[in-house]
Amino acid sequence: MASSQNTEAVVERGKKIILREATSLARIADLLDHNFTTAVELLTNCRGKVIISGMGKSGIIGQKIAATLSSTGTTALFMHPAEAAHGDLGVVSKEDVIICLSKSGMTEELNFILPALRRIGVSIVAFTGNKRSYLAQKADIVLDVSVEQEACPFDLAPTTSTTAMLAMGDALAICLMQEKQFTHQDFAVTHPKGSLGKRLIMKVSDIMVTSDALPVVAETAPLTDLILEMTSKRFGVSGIVDSVGRLSGIFTDGDLRRLIQSGKDFLSLQAKDVMTTEPKTVPADTLAEKCLKILETHRITQLLVCDEENRPVGLIHIHDLITLGL
Repeated sequence: MASSQNTEAVVERGKKIILREATSLARIADLLDHNFTTAVELLTNCRGKVIISGMGKSGIIGQKIAATLSSTGTTALFMHPAEAAHGDLGVVSKEDVIICLSKSGMTEELNFILPALRRIGVSIVAFTGNKRSYLAQKADIVLDVSVEQEACPFDLAPTTSTTAMLAMGDALAICLMQEKQFTHQDFAVTHPKGSLGKRLIMKVSDIMVTSDALPVVAETAPLTDLILEMTSKRFGVSGIVDSVGRLSGIFTDGDLRRLIQSGKDFLSLQAKDVMTTEPKTVPADTLAEKCLKILETHRITQLLVCDEENRPVGLIHIHDLITLGL
């Protein structure tokens, strides 16, 4: 077990590494110039794809940048430079923009494909720490991601330099997002599984029960039929409709318990005699999040969904919304 003294030393060492990287990021920010603006304009006006390429750790950062661009409104993909030299260049068209990541600017696999990229006519943006490198010379735009030293004590393992590339990629992605007026609704479309996506795009119509699963009886139905409908559909509720199918009221298992506790003779009653009139309902295009708020506000567990003529078309239960993570 590590001593408290050793623990403090390790924590202090960790802090110094993080601060070293933070200092490098501040330096990268100071180095931003008109080239960054030109890159944002080029990417904003790109009619094709944005392709990211890099080897090793730079390649891993490139994959993350491509994912961030794709999720914020810019079609992007990662292309491995070694695979590109063996056929994957076929994915590149002259309308694309390619972002090449290399700290030294002398990555053999990446530089090998640069002449081919030039022949295709694609625009090239370079993330490099060496503005005199072969990559920088072949690029249309160079974004300086140079760092004074890696966080690695031997100044070897890509650490600070990859952090700088990642931050530059994030800066481009977010600037592009704003230039394209990409909204949180757009974000939800590309993240349908995420909590934001569910809240912003999922509607009642996507999750409500319909057709034969919908518990509904006529106003004139005997109470016994009403109870059977309510219990057999397993929602603890039934809608009650008039002669033309419009919703007149609702009857719940809570209503049934109170009816039994009253001690009255109720078996001869009809649905219209025991229903609660003017129940809470929602239209099918209601956002699921809003529906959940209605249920919570009124402390109820289900809502009937009605069309424009107040005819029941579905039912939504609070458990369904909770299961979906809303």
